[in-house]
Amino acid sequence: MRLRGAALAGAVVIGLLVLMAAGAPVITAVTGQSPTAFHPEAIDPALGGLPRGGWGGIGAGHLLGVEPGSGRDVLARVVWGAQVSLLISLAATIVSTAVGTALGLVAGYLGGWADMAVGRLMDLLMSFPSLIFMIAIMSVAPDGDRELILVGVLGLFGWPYIGRIVRGQAMAMAGREFVEAARVLGAPRGAILFREILPNLTGPVLVVATLSIPGYIATEAGLSFLGVGVRPPTPSWGQMIASAVQWYAADPVYFLIPGVLLLVTVLSFHLVGDALQGER
Repeated sequence: MRLRGAALAGAVVIGLLVLMAAGAPVITAVTGQSPTAFHPEAIDPALGGLPRGGWGGIGAGHLLGVEPGSGRDVLARVVWGAQVSLLISLAATIVSTAVGTALGLVAGYLGGWADMAVGRLMDLLMSFPSLIFMIAIMSVAPDGDRELILVGVLGLFGWPYIGRIVRGQAMAMAGREFVEAARVLGAPRGAILFREILPNLTGPVLVVATLSIPGYIATEAGLSFLGVGVRPPTPSWGQMIASAVQWYAADPVYFLIPGVLLLVTVLSFHLVGDALQGER
């Protein structure tokens, strides 16, 4: 019962987060703020660029305050940053799930050289210190379309984990009666893989995919924090946390807002993923 309650709370938080991200243009239009607009009047040069007023400059004009040093509206950057984080993590999840499922099915069902080739490729990618390689790749990546490059990099290092699970399940189902019956009836391999075996793997694949999303969100935030992920002027929670490090003692509100949002988002996806895993 506790797990169900926690999972329900996590699902509600995810739903609100999706609405916030999808409604980012509407929210910023209503508040009249842009995530890239500077507001020098909202900061105090005499205090080194700290926001005017208490609680990080929170007020009627800036509902979550302003960014120290620049005066950019925190609410606008938070909602647009949520959109960026969700789109990147969901796209990376789709890529890694599609590639991992397809290659895992082929390796598990066909066996032999196909299993050996896919298995060695998975072992190779999983043996890499993925974060270091991500940093290296993103450091030399061009500035244009960095979001697409980031999706590709996350998907490249993420698909082996799903592929290994699908491969094991496909190997176990290859000898099941319904698969043997389809084979005897002359069904082609593609039909057996995607009409007989794949529908029986939707549960495990859904669980792994759900649990992958928070990992990608955290990884994107970490790369942006290090300056090799999403770059300005595109807003990102990791970017905000990185810029807040030098201000956390004087303006803790600016540090807490993106940090708490990142924590709650990752925790919510984990709670929902754990609940789905428990129902299997």
